[in-house]
Amino acid sequence: MDDILAPIRSHLRHIDCHAMSIASSHRAPLLIAQPLAKQLLHLYDVPHPFDKTRMIRGYDCPHALRTARMCAAVASRLGYGHTVVQRYQIACLLHDLGRAGLDRKLFGRIWSWAKRRCIPTRPREWRARHPSTRYGRETEAFLALYRKDLEADGIVMHAWAREQVEMRLGYARRLARRLRQVKPDLKTLGITWQPWMGQVMLYYYYPEKLLRAKPWVRQLAEVLVACEQFEAYSNQQRGRDYYVRVKETLPEAFTYLETLRREGLLSAVVVDTLQRMTAEGEFDHLLEQARGYALSRVERRWLRRLSTKKE
Repeated sequence: MDDILAPIRSHLRHIDCHAMSIASSHRAPLLIAQPLAKQLLHLYDVPHPFDKTRMIRGYDCPHALRTARMCAAVASRLGYGHTVVQRYQIACLLHDLGRAGLDRKLFGRIWSWAKRRCIPTRPREWRARHPSTRYGRETEAFLALYRKDLEADGIVMHAWAREQVEMRLGYARRLARRLRQVKPDLKTLGITWQPWMGQVMLYYYYPEKLLRAKPWVRQLAEVLVACEQFEAYSNQQRGRDYYVRVKETLPEAFTYLETLRREGLLSAVVVDTLQRMTAEGEFDHLLEQARGYALSRVERRWLRRLSTKKE
């Protein structure tokens, strides 16, 4: 179906993701039925840890939806068939499922505290700094080193705060746990979950887990990382909450993607395809939704010139 998220006005950019309207467009479309997409986004909702009568709504469902649409468009351009791209779009729609229950205020306090002290916030970065940490135990290592300092600064590290740490440093474990919880729901929705769908969701934090993956799985994982990061650089609220950034610009987004390419996380073909499609205007409407206001004339000119920058 060509159902997509309608443009979000700036004063509504924090609207509940389950109340968003959906319209049609030929650019970067949603390939699954609108009711199915809404049901999948509900899987981000979890009971509040201190009040089981309340639900914590999925923090950034619009980000997940925009990312899924970008990913499917790029995968289609790269030549993947419709059935694979549909399943891939479902995986991309759920790519942040390991952060279900994110407490924006508490999450932001912990990770802004860590960033000010130059403490690694991703598993691979943590292991590079602390090679003696047992694989998969980065959360425990972080708490062992910094629990007292965090609490001395007024951030009480109770069980719920530990969950916020695990959402970054223990993402694979938390994602696996959440996937186990929702697999009965996925089956009810008629979705056959395949191992490669989970693999692509882990690539950004755990590229080593795809070392033996088939080349096409690795490429789809790269597409997810590229599109997710590209959207994040236009999503200013997410930038403040997740990455402790004050401002994002389109040139900075492509600079970061180029950094990931140099590090070997992204291939040239994925970065070039995303850049070419952006230059063609494929994602203008999604970028405007992410930021909550229209692209300026200067920004549009800059985007249109992207296809010539490497020639």
